[in-house]
Amino acid sequence: MLQAKPLPIRPDGRQSPTALSVATGARRLLAARGCATVTELTLASGRRADVIALTPDGCLWIVEVKSCLADFRADAKWRAYRDFCDRFFFAVPPDFRTEVLPDETGLILADGFGAEFVREAPEHKLAGARRKAVTLRFAHVAANRHHALFDPQGAAGLLD
Repeated sequence: MLQAKPLPIRPDGRQSPTALSVATGARRLLAARGCATVTELTLASGRRADVIALTPDGCLWIVEVKSCLADFRADAKWRAYRDFCDRFFFAVPPDFRTEVLPDETGLILADGFGAEFVREAPEHKLAGARRKAVTLRFAHVAANRHHALFDPQGAAGLLD
């Protein structure tokens, strides 16, 4: 019988070490809630969601990772993500000044080991057609990335 070995997964290099750590902790928290996650998912708008989660009941949550205050202040595009999810969260490191984050968003404090929900995100349900489109995009990207882990040559051209 073959023994399964973990496959190496390398960050894509766009994230700072802090952002990668926050994303790791947030994904662990979401996984503990039964969510499947994909990172850096390109949406129909052309924007890339840092983390998108598919909940056990089929809802879509987007988590925008902010590594520091300057990162948050330099990025005003977060509102555009709300059109592609049922709930929107910011995930930040524990030393982040959270009072600057909008109250109408969820809040996750995270590091490389884990995370906690500080504030639940308000729900704003997606329309059925948009939910289907985003869910299909999520599924295709996840499946293609999985394929690439086992067959990098065969998956050439499939990724995002």
